[in-house]
Amino acid sequence: MKRRSLISIPAATLASGLADVTAARAAAGFENPAVIGDNLPVFYERLRDELDFPLSWPNSRERDFRTWKRRARAQVEELLWQPEDRSPFHVEVIDEQPGNGFRRRQLAFDVTRHSRVRATMLVPEGPGPFPAALLLHDHGARFDIGKEKVIEPWYDDVRLASARGWADKYFSGRFIGDQLAARGYAVLAVDALGWGDRGGLAYEGQQALASNLFNLGSSVAGLMAREDVRAAAMLAGLPEVDGRRVAAVGFSMGGFRAWQVAALSDHIAATVSACWMTGLKEMMVPGNNTLRGQSAFYMLHPGLFRHLDIPDVASIAAPRAMFVLDGELDPLFTAAGRDAAYTKMGLIWKAQHARERLRTQVWPGLGHVFVDRMQDAAFTWLDRWLHPTA
Repeated sequence: MKRRSLISIPAATLASGLADVTAARAAAGFENPAVIGDNLPVFYERLRDELDFPLSWPNSRERDFRTWKRRARAQVEELLWQPEDRSPFHVEVIDEQPGNGFRRRQLAFDVTRHSRVRATMLVPEGPGPFPAALLLHDHGARFDIGKEKVIEPWYDDVRLASARGWADKYFSGRFIGDQLAARGYAVLAVDALGWGDRGGLAYEGQQALASNLFNLGSSVAGLMAREDVRAAAMLAGLPEVDGRRVAAVGFSMGGFRAWQVAALSDHIAATVSACWMTGLKEMMVPGNNTLRGQSAFYMLHPGLFRHLDIPDVASIAAPRAMFVLDGELDPLFTAAGRDAAYTKMGLIWKAQHARERLRTQVWPGLGHVFVDRMQDAAFTWLDRWLHPTA
């Protein structure tokens, strides 16, 4: 067999040839590079423009709002990749201590058929039943504390130190659960998977956790959503709680969780969501925090945005009371995204003759925080709908 000789090509000639190939590919419509900054595909704008949210109200073929709500909720639940769980809660009080006008309680319950968790609860003194708040902690890339971010921990000095630092940074040194308990609410906080008692997760492991759950036929975002629905049902069923007056309250990822559980659970009568609302298209822009992956998996239901926009999901809760508030200078969300979401939600509540039940507010000069004046406004608004002194 005749052997072919190897041909040596000068570097300059090779570079010139590659440039010609690149130019030819560009002229022929081939894009290079295929992945640009923020790990976006070069065609991301075309994908984004194709999203028309056909299940949005009133774009949907459904003209009856209640029928639309059932259909929209069913679509969201299908994409959670986490089946509905009706297993017993088996609630057990494992510790109770006196507080300042309320009792501090640790309890255990089966948040799903697979997981038994420890939760913290504050119960006002008195006969009850009380209005209640399900407190949904943020993400913050801080996993050693979860429920401790919202209810001051009396049971662990190390977590107490961490939690006080967190409260100083985001909440004007307050614990929002303790604030609500002092106003007459029973409050409950539970760790999401990866935080606090359910820890063991590091920032870099989030994407692997999400991947592993997908491979197991599940979803980290779907699991968190189902667990929040279960926690709401458990809270509403406690003897100290008036099950008709249960709120969902959260900041940042907790704000996302708050309007999400309101959309998926009939136990939620009112919602306070701080610093997590946007339109999807306005969020998917270069430089946005969501594009980093990792933490985003806790708020990602694959395929959902082929059907519904983010404010559409929150609006499944309409016409129940909801207060959505954001800081003007919040770097995680664009002003355009916030405004688009507020406008859409306002139209939906107005269509249900319930515009007064939706409040949206932007706080000038504030960033990604839920500080004292924001809390005071939110909790005063919550009192209006849940009447803690009634």
